[in-house]
Amino acid sequence: MKFLCVSDQIDPLVYSSNIKERFGSVDAILCAGDLSSDYIDFIVSSLNKPAYFVFGNHNLNGFHYYHKQKNTHKGPHPTHKKTWEIYDMTNSFGAEYAGFRCIADKSLMLTDLRTHKKRPLLIAGASGSNRYNNGLCQYTQRQMKWKLFKLWPKLLYNRLRWGTYCDIFLTHASPRHIHDKEDPCHQGFECFNWFIRKFHPQFLVHGHIHLYNMDEPRVTVTGDTTVVNAYSYTIIEIKESEENR
Repeated sequence: MKFLCVSDQIDPLVYSSNIKERFGSVDAILCAGDLSSDYIDFIVSSLNKPAYFVFGNHNLNGFHYYHKQKNTHKGPHPTHKKTWEIYDMTNSFGAEYAGFRCIADKSLMLTDLRTHKKRPLLIAGASGSNRYNNGLCQYTQRQMKWKLFKLWPKLLYNRLRWGTYCDIFLTHASPRHIHDKEDPCHQGFECFNWFIRKFHPQFLVHGHIHLYNMDEPRVTVTGDTTVVNAYSYTIIEIKESEENR
């Protein structure tokens, strides 16, 4: 099963009239943050494939539709509460929001390597970056760990029902000491390393870390998980069993 992974930068090879010729063979799209809704919509409508996204620390115009915020505005607020209650934005832009959720997509069935049985693609996600200026979608290490703990019941259900916790962990930030930087904004989350050790996804796909040098690592294997930087775009492929395909 093949995925187009994008983040942080509009790539001219993707944002092109030839997108179908280049990427028409992918099965789904993974958007790892800091991308405009118009760009995501272009990719999804052009390829007509399932898509999943998380928010980064930029391009947050739609963030309030997915996450309730404290209302610090005095007086009537035109988008507070009523907008949240009226609109279900889960599949806006044609993409499904994966931030702090677990998704079992039965429209994308794969043959499990271990059980050799058909099951849905399993995705977990986490939006945001390390907190550096108290902006939207920024979290302390402790806050992010708590959010991941809340996913535990659904991940355990996946294990009991489908035989594995998740296939892909889609994030914006990277794990600590894997592809990250030492400045406060670009430090990764240590709890992502815990997630890898505990739930063994085949892939952790992240953005946030811009690649300005071709020698910078894009792919790192840790334990059973391949960590991939989706900056601009890249392609990944999930391994499947040859039996019952």
